[in-house]
Amino acid sequence: MPLLDSQHADELSALLAVFDAGSFVAAAAQLQRHPTVLSRRLSALEARLGIRLLERSTRQLRFTSAGQHFVAQVREAMALLDQAQRQASEAAAVVRGSLRLSLPASMGRRWLSPMVAGFAKAHPQVVMDVEYAERFVDIIGEHFDAAIRIGSLADSSLVATRLCDHRRLVCAAPSYLAEQGWPHMPQDLARHRCLGFTGLRSYPQWQFSRGAESCLVSIRASMVSNDNEALLVAARQGLGIIAGGDWLLGPEVAAGHLQEVLPQWQLQADAGIYLVRPSSQWSSAASSAWRDWVIAHFAQGAPWRQAAGAV
Repeated sequence: MPLLDSQHADELSALLAVFDAGSFVAAAAQLQRHPTVLSRRLSALEARLGIRLLERSTRQLRFTSAGQHFVAQVREAMALLDQAQRQASEAAAVVRGSLRLSLPASMGRRWLSPMVAGFAKAHPQVVMDVEYAERFVDIIGEHFDAAIRIGSLADSSLVATRLCDHRRLVCAAPSYLAEQGWPHMPQDLARHRCLGFTGLRSYPQWQFSRGAESCLVSIRASMVSNDNEALLVAARQGLGIIAGGDWLLGPEVAAGHLQEVLPQWQLQADAGIYLVRPSSQWSSAASSAWRDWVIAHFAQGAPWRQAAGAV
């Protein structure tokens, strides 16, 4: 039997109505259709199945044993379908099930993991599967329910919610600047020791802008790493100049561990921090609850900026 389409559904609806009402006239009144329409539908159903479902005469209508058995099976299938629909609706309304998230590694561990733990505590029926990685995951292909991304978005198939802007800073330890001096223009970085984050596609180039001016600098790295926090440790010890998001460097500047250089220049601007999901339609209750949870937390301000302000 092929997959159920609208025509087949109409045939089954007519079958059950006629069986329950006991006549085409009564069933037609119930379905608000003409009796001949129901008769044609049942004839089409019998032709498709290749069996006789009911015997017709001018005086009476009687279902065959095959027809009675088929009606019982259809009722059982309808009951299972109704149960599946109810369970699916209940699952969408109750925050439970699984939630697979992709979060940027360094930022995620430092600032987002408290949000994850708080959400898990608030929703104990949700099983969390959280990947912390700097890689750019395929949300749909790898079956993630949501991700938080840093930077401009290119995939228009995703539903994105901007959580906050993302400013990148250039900083160095006071000890480094006392020893090596301050850069006054982006081009000055060419003679300085820099710390390079290899996780950026643009590495080893830093793109600066100031109004209509722009400047592309190829840095001379004294240390490179794919881990932002390792570079931060090196920067605090005076090994070189570091570039990174204000989520990484802002609290360090506020605490006096680092000093911002070239503050009048923007480094690789036009970025934001986004919550992205495959679709806003038919999302699970867990996915929707996570969206609301993250948006509510960022509405109070990015956590790293709150931390910097509290220093």
